[in-house]
Amino acid sequence: MSDSWLDEIKWTEEGLCPAIAQQAESGKILMFAWMNRESLALTAEEGYAVYWSRSRHRLWRKGEESGHRQKVIDIYIDCDEDVIIMKIEQEGGIACHTGRESCFYRRLVDKQWQVTEPVLKDPQHIYKKHE
Repeated sequence: MSDSWLDEIKWTEEGLCPAIAQQAESGKILMFAWMNRESLALTAEEGYAVYWSRSRHRLWRKGEESGHRQKVIDIYIDCDEDVIIMKIEQEGGIACHTGRESCFYRRLVDKQWQVTEPVLKDPQHIYKKHE
């Protein structure tokens, strides 16, 4: 299979592209992360979201620790070819490392950020501590 579709993306100088995960059924935005060429190719090949972790400097398979994988239904690119949106099914119903459905759980109200979504599962029960 040709990788020419990857050449159509306008990658940053660091070789990254912003990626948004959107719940396929509801349209709710669940999270934002970065993808590089390899992570996007793996996502398309495997059918589950693979991102590039800037903090860990490595590929990051969403759910590798938590089990909250993202099954990819569709992948879209915007008109400027510099943003990816993936329509996904969020396994376990939790996309955020804080234990919430979405990473976008705070809303600006009267110039203050207010939490609008509950914690569905305590992060200490989601992630294993590495010693």
